[in-house]
Amino acid sequence: MTDPIADMLTRIRNAYMVRKQTVLIPYSKIKFAIAGNLKKAKYIVDVEEVEDNFKNIKITLKYSNNKPAITNIKRISKCGQRVYVSRDEVPRVLNGLGVAVLSTSKGIILSTEAKKLGVGGEIICEIY
Repeated sequence: MTDPIADMLTRIRNAYMVRKQTVLIPYSKIKFAIAGNLKKAKYIVDVEEVEDNFKNIKITLKYSNNKPAITNIKRISKCGQRVYVSRDEVPRVLNGLGVAVLSTSKGIILSTEAKKLGVGGEIICEIY
C-alpha cells in the first residue's frame, strides 16, 4: 500500500456506500488523528482503538434520515504532489459547509481551527 491515508478515506467512502454502521482501519497515529477530527466536526459518531491480533481503528459512521453524513471525502495532498497553504490561503470547503483536514505545526487540525490559530500547512483531505 503506497498511500495509507487514501486507503482510509476509501474504506470510509465504501462503507457509507454499502450502509455499514462501522468500519475497521489499520491503526496509525495520523489516521487516528484524522478520525478524531472527523468526530470533532460531527461527520462520524465515534472513533476508538481496538486490538484483536493487530491494532485497528473502529469508526462508527453517522447517518441522518438514512442518508450518510459524508457525501464526499477527497484526498487533496497525494504522495506525488503535496499541497501546502499559508495561513492566508486556508480553504473554505463548499462555502463553509464542509471542512478540510490540515497537517500543521499545531498537529492535525480542521481548517476552521487553522484559521482561528492563524496557521497553514499541508491539506490532507476535504470532507462535505
